[in-house]
Amino acid sequence: MSDAPPHESRGAVDPDSREPLHAQVARILRDQIRDRDLLPGEVLPTEAALQTTYGVSRSVARQAMATLVTEGLVVRGRGRGSIVAPE
Repeated sequence: MSDAPPHESRGAVDPDSREPLHAQVARILRDQIRDRDLLPGEVLPTEAALQTTYGVSRSVARQAMATLVTEGLVVRGRGRGSIVAPE
């Protein structure tokens, strides 16, 4: 079993997939929220961390986070970063 936190150990993006990269990253994070690997109020990885973890550009990471904000799963706060929305 890996010692990496759940948000770093699960999921991978497939650059050859027809699904856009930002949608893949959003899906991975959405699944982690749904499966409670990421709990309400928990800080999500930064865009820079998402870049490193999934090998994507900053714009892809930003689009993925924006999707989750639009869906109401994530709340962005100035100086707090992005957190999983309360239930």
